[in-house]
Amino acid sequence: MTLALKIDDDAEDGGHRHPLFAGAPQSVSFNKLRKRLLRQVRQAIEDFAMLKGQKCWLVGVSGGKDSYGLLALLMDLKWRGLLPVDLIACNLDQGQPNFPKHILPDYLSSIGVRHRIEYRDTYSVVKEKVPEGATYCSLCSRLRRGNLYRIAREEGCDALVLGHHREDILETFFMNFFHGGRLASMPAKLLNDDGDLMVLRPLAYAAEDDLARFATAMRFPIIPCDLCGSQDGLQRNAMKAMLADIEARMPGRKDTMLRALAHVNPSHLLDPALFDFSSLTTVASNDDQL
Repeated sequence: MTLALKIDDDAEDGGHRHPLFAGAPQSVSFNKLRKRLLRQVRQAIEDFAMLKGQKCWLVGVSGGKDSYGLLALLMDLKWRGLLPVDLIACNLDQGQPNFPKHILPDYLSSIGVRHRIEYRDTYSVVKEKVPEGATYCSLCSRLRRGNLYRIAREEGCDALVLGHHREDILETFFMNFFHGGRLASMPAKLLNDDGDLMVLRPLAYAAEDDLARFATAMRFPIIPCDLCGSQDGLQRNAMKAMLADIEARMPGRKDTMLRALAHVNPSHLLDPALFDFSSLTTVASNDDQL
């Protein structure tokens, strides 16, 4: 399915906006921001064939700025007739102390999106299994992902849709580069191990700063992650700081790095499993041909 990537001005489409944006700013700067994010989401959907055979998406909503923004943008595209899939928002309540249980169901009901709130006490499991002082993110995310896969199957969804953005992808690349000794990142489209669900990241081209400004303008009821968000010394935080420093000294480098991940030349790397170096031969000289 081919998508036209132009997002019309509100004036051009009759001044109509999704009801979700009723309280959003009417400023030129916000409209530019909204349209930029919509274009980037549609571009990712197009580039990675995210709509191929898809009928229903389970959208993970954590209560953070990125997942709120993802849901709002997808709802806007669907409202405009540009996203022909059903959307189900899902929050996994992981049993974290003082988690405000009412915020997400109240908000999701208020914007009229079908949703499911699932309770699973993975917090206790993480606290029990992870040594004191170690970071919780890896185990926490694995437990969360497993439950989201289960819920997606129960709801008859084809795909699990997550709110990872440009910075998440770059940070993961450099974490693997520096600490894992491999070139790998978060793919925008991934088939799960069981082969029955796609994992999609439509915000792959979206900048975190844009999503933060979008969330502030939209007044999303942000829920902080008290489980791991307050931990110091995370490797990801170091990668985030490194990328921010590079971008400050050389503006535009993040976009350049993201483009590099989409333009890979296997013959100029060092992986013989990826490129058949043994088959390289020189052209025979004229004397050899006689």
